[in-house]
Amino acid sequence: MSPPDPFSDRCRDLLRRLEELGSVAVAFSGGVDSTVLLHAARRALGDRAVAVIADSPSLPRRELREAAELAAGLGVELVRVATDELADPAYRANAGNRCYFCKAALFEVMTRWAGEHEVRTLAFGEITDDLRDDRPGARAAREFRVRAPLREAGFSKQDVRRYAREHGLPVADKPASACLSSRIPVGTEVTRERLARVEAAEEALRGTGLRQLRVRDHGDRARVEVGADELAGARAREPQLAALLARHGFSEFELAAYRTPGAAAASG
Repeated sequence: MSPPDPFSDRCRDLLRRLEELGSVAVAFSGGVDSTVLLHAARRALGDRAVAVIADSPSLPRRELREAAELAAGLGVELVRVATDELADPAYRANAGNRCYFCKAALFEVMTRWAGEHEVRTLAFGEITDDLRDDRPGARAAREFRVRAPLREAGFSKQDVRRYAREHGLPVADKPASACLSSRIPVGTEVTRERLARVEAAEEALRGTGLRQLRVRDHGDRARVEVGADELAGARAREPQLAALLARHGFSEFELAAYRTPGAAAASG
């Protein structure tokens, strides 16, 4: 007789919790956590599970396209809602709690949409690992009574990646990602122009073959972070990278190994 598998118990608990919701709108980003939540919601609720993605200047167009493809592959309706967090001076100020105002803007729009479409519950992809960090977005979720079924069922990052692998989800090994605003140092105003410049610079550098990539905007200077396994290759191509960055207003840059989004957001 095989020993009990706590992961299997957590999976059953997740599906049970989702079934009890009746219907759910999942805040979807295309990352591994929200994709696993959406997949499980589809299993538990069928067409009563929908995905909602915030379409704003802080969302890279690449991420939007990939999220649409993921939702379609799961057979789930993807609702695109426009959010305008840049209209909020507190968000633009980028004082370290920016994510609160971003998530509050999203959940406000989702709440309105759910009421109009008779969807009973909002959910987002918080996991147990997230409890270790100060996450202003989680405070917004509590204020809007957004559920976190993965965290409630005890799912860790290891669990969501295992779930994704076992169900053949293409995001199983996808690196953690963050919005474009995370590339702007804390205390520097977030503007449409800065977001557009960062996105354009990242797209240009991806054309050189880099996979894991962040371009952090420090005025005329860019901090280019790549995967640790790509750092040596990037250094060998520094003149090419410099020429591409110069086209987007960065006269100098430094290369570094990629930092996790949480660490990047905290340090700017």
